[in-house]
Amino acid sequence: MLSARQELILRLVVDAYLASGKPVASKPIAERGEVEWGPSTVRAELAALEAAGYLTHPHTSAGRVPTETGYRYYVDRLMEAEPPAAAKLEISRLRREIDEAMRETTAALARVTDLMALATAPPLATATIRRVEVLLLQPTRVVAIAIASTGAVAKRVFDFEHPVDPGLVEWASSYLNESLTGLGVGARMISDRLGDPALDSLEADFVKTLGTAFTELEQEAGETLYMEGASRLLSEQHQDDLPRADRLMTALERRAGVLGMMRSALEERSVFLWIGGENPQPELRSVSFVGANYGLAHRNLGAVGVVGPMRMDYATAIASVRGAAHELSRYCESVYGG
Repeated sequence: MLSARQELILRLVVDAYLASGKPVASKPIAERGEVEWGPSTVRAELAALEAAGYLTHPHTSAGRVPTETGYRYYVDRLMEAEPPAAAKLEISRLRREIDEAMRETTAALARVTDLMALATAPPLATATIRRVEVLLLQPTRVVAIAIASTGAVAKRVFDFEHPVDPGLVEWASSYLNESLTGLGVGARMISDRLGDPALDSLEADFVKTLGTAFTELEQEAGETLYMEGASRLLSEQHQDDLPRADRLMTALERRAGVLGMMRSALEERSVFLWIGGENPQPELRSVSFVGANYGLAHRNLGAVGVVGPMRMDYATAIASVRGAAHELSRYCESVYGG
């Protein structure tokens, strides 16, 4: 673990090296206003950082350059640094609350209905790009980070044959933010923006290379199924009404089939029910499913529902599912901006 003084000196060395591409000597570091120590102390700390593997000493120069370990330490601290307060709160809140919203919804539904509750999270493809970061890690290494409105993050590192101009990296970060912020993840407009004919060949090639980071963000799209209340469904209260409970639980644990079943009803405008043999999944034809879609005014994003024996309190199930879908729709309006 580095001391605070070593961290500062390492950061200054990496910053200086990234800006100039030249080995960094102790004198310019000691002359920095934030450095409170003399040249001899700085030289000693540089030697200690080199001995620890964070810096290296080129044969032809008295200065130091970062090693991969030094870059890793630098980037890790960069990611931990405080961004503008609003951006930090928003991203961390969205990432955390989408998961919590789904878990709290299924837990509340299971508790109120005494049944098993399910909910599908909105697919990432319905999100928008909120922010783009392009950073120079090494002279020939660049990282592109894409952050969605849900807080999901895709990060990809690119290695180039020749050193990359820091000015090009800074321009790309600004250009991609201006061009892509607000666009839907996976929207065809993204490739159109990345192929802007107004760009010169160097800019166009660089942006095209970075564009694969957004493809990876799209590939992460996919619904997640949240389930709560298995113990309630298998309780003694429902035992007589679920003669094939083992088969039922096996079907529910095969999440792909349940996800497909719930997706098949995404066009429904209100509460929907499948009772017994109406269920699309053969293994669920001994039970009933009460569900409702949630989302935006113009598009459903997911579904929430309960599974229980055909002998269930449908009034409570319908009212509870409808209420849960309403609350999730309100939440989605705040996340996706309507």
